[in-house]
Amino acid sequence: MNRTPLLLGLCAVVLLMGGCANSRDELESYISAVKQRPGKPLPPLPKMQEFESFEYAAHAFRDPFTRVTADRRDEPDAVAAGSGPRPDRGRRKDELETFPLDSLDMVGTMGAGDNIFGLIKDPSGVVHRVKPSNYLGQNDGKIVGVYEDRIELVELFPNGLGGWEERRSAIALDDE
Repeated sequence: MNRTPLLLGLCAVVLLMGGCANSRDELESYISAVKQRPGKPLPPLPKMQEFESFEYAAHAFRDPFTRVTADRRDEPDAVAAGSGPRPDRGRRKDELETFPLDSLDMVGTMGAGDNIFGLIKDPSGVVHRVKPSNYLGQNDGKIVGVYEDRIELVELFPNGLGGWEERRSAIALDDE
């Protein structure tokens, strides 16, 4: 076997590779020259807009962020806070009170006449049996009636004056 062409090829590769290895002196001198150049000046910072200060002097007026109903505009706060319905904080919460009312679905009824129960499906898919005087929803919603096509309840909402107001709600039977 003739090794001469193989040795000649290997020598050629070594010579070519040796020619590629230039010294880095030229690159290093260019880098030091760039570093010694003065930098361009930065543009000036934009001028900050000055705002006029405003002092709110309407402390004696009604808070604009509290809701006042038309029938309670002239009622003093002490009367509104002390009278009317209140949530029972000592009452043990039912399981369906952990879910918002709009996430609960009525899926049917069981029984007939005065012994009718509503069937409510919670967001996790569990079906619960409810009757009047049970609670559901996150606003102390007390069931006042169970019908074949709906469940009616009364919820308690803050009235903005320190008291509570009742609102009627209903959950209708799904058509699915």
